[in-house]
Amino acid sequence: MKKFRLFTPGPCAVPEEVLLEMARPFHHHRTDWFKDYMKQATAKLQQVLCTQHEVIIITGSGTAAAEAAIVGCIAPEAKLITLEGGKFGERWGEIAQQFGLNVVRQKIEWGTAPDAALVQGLLKQHPDAAAVMVVHSETSTATACDLRSIAAATNAAGKLLLADCITSAGCLPLKPDEWGVDVVITGAQKALMLPPGLGFLAVSPRAWQAIEANRNAHAYYLNLVKARKMAREADTPFTPAHLLVRGLVKALDILLADGMETVWKRVAAMAAATRQAGEAIGLKVFSKSPSDSVTALCPPAGLAVKDIRNELEKRYGIESAGGQDQLKGKIFRLGHMGYIDEMDTLLAIGALEQVLHRMGHRFELGAGVTAAQKVFAERL
Repeated sequence: MKKFRLFTPGPCAVPEEVLLEMARPFHHHRTDWFKDYMKQATAKLQQVLCTQHEVIIITGSGTAAAEAAIVGCIAPEAKLITLEGGKFGERWGEIAQQFGLNVVRQKIEWGTAPDAALVQGLLKQHPDAAAVMVVHSETSTATACDLRSIAAATNAAGKLLLADCITSAGCLPLKPDEWGVDVVITGAQKALMLPPGLGFLAVSPRAWQAIEANRNAHAYYLNLVKARKMAREADTPFTPAHLLVRGLVKALDILLADGMETVWKRVAAMAAATRQAGEAIGLKVFSKSPSDSVTALCPPAGLAVKDIRNELEKRYGIESAGGQDQLKGKIFRLGHMGYIDEMDTLLAIGALEQVLHRMGHRFELGAGVTAAQKVFAERL
């Protein structure tokens, strides 16, 4: 008998009570019944995202939310700087190009994080830039940047900062109001513990000024002006994924019952435990600036990532993720988001030890689990 265990960096595991909540009979979405869920979801999202900024809920993935932010905030004649150190950073540059925007696509070595000095230099080169877009936690490389210091740089220059927080919101420290992040973008299927289908944006007053001034350049469906107007009535301009909104309220209740500081601490401990465990059994951590939401490990010499992942799933029901594009076959990734705790993490590390041992990699069995246990004993 084998259990299924989801350790991918999205979609992530969903609590049973959230799934059951969405399975209950439902009403039409143009009713007070749905508006009540929208009101609750919006207020609780503000608490989880640590913001007083207006929060917009859209039906679509995190990519849809990011596209809405790019097209909404950046006028056709304005310039956007995208910081691209992985698959998702590149995606935001591609979207900007797709809409014909004036975009400066700054490539960064995969596995390294953009920093405030880079942003300051780029803004000096491009003083006419209206905004900078950065990925807080680059899922494809398991790399996190110092969003707070980057926000300080953009604010000092008077520029908007759009942040992809799709794999940081709800699991890494994030304080957009305090730091000066103008748009926080995230999605349902990561740390917020839902199936895919909802995107979220927390938008600052300064960003709303840019959006309102850019009325002629908006998309039709991903139109933040329309979304904001309806959100103020606890509604949506188009048909919402209303059962996901219902599940969202339950998922946010679970996070808030723990408190965000506690959640951040637990995620950080699971990530540190996984990194320490990997190093203890001879696996290199890929990123030079590791994210706590997902860990990327390099396979031992002579062993294929595909075979390691296949064995993890076949023997122990553990579904992990591989590398993308230039990292395909070079890393495998284990997520620390969603409905996962420290005992789940120990289980995954133990299973990884078993798989690598059976495949011929030599190390002291139990070294990874022991290293992880020490991290938990010290941190939690």
